Amino acid sequence: MIHVYLDDWRRCPTGFVLAKNAEECLLLLENEETDILSLDHDLGPDEPTGTELVREMIRRKLFARRIYLHTSSAIGRQRMYQMLYEHKPDHVLLINGPMPAEVLLEASAGKI
Repeated sequence: MIHVYLDDWRRCPTGFVLAKNAEECLLLLENEETDILSLDHDLGPDEPTGTELVREMIRRKLFARRIYLHTSSAIGRQRMYQMLYEHKPDHVLLINGPMPAEVLLEASAGKI
């Protein structure tokens, strides 16, 4: 099981696989069982946004067990959260914010 960190700019935390764009993120979600998914919204010029990624995740029914939204875009976070909240399976934990320090520590130590 893997942990995926979607971001085109921030450093990827230890214990996570970096996806720099929506396409890479979708490939990981399709091919790997994913425990934690942490999403950014603004992924650079000419790239799909986190909102567009979430729309595609919902269409394909691709969800991690836990989803965090670490984006600094307030509007993007709100859109992604609302879409995911309405469509995620009941077993998926959705957090409207970044991962807490203890989750990052556990992931880096391989405990989760």
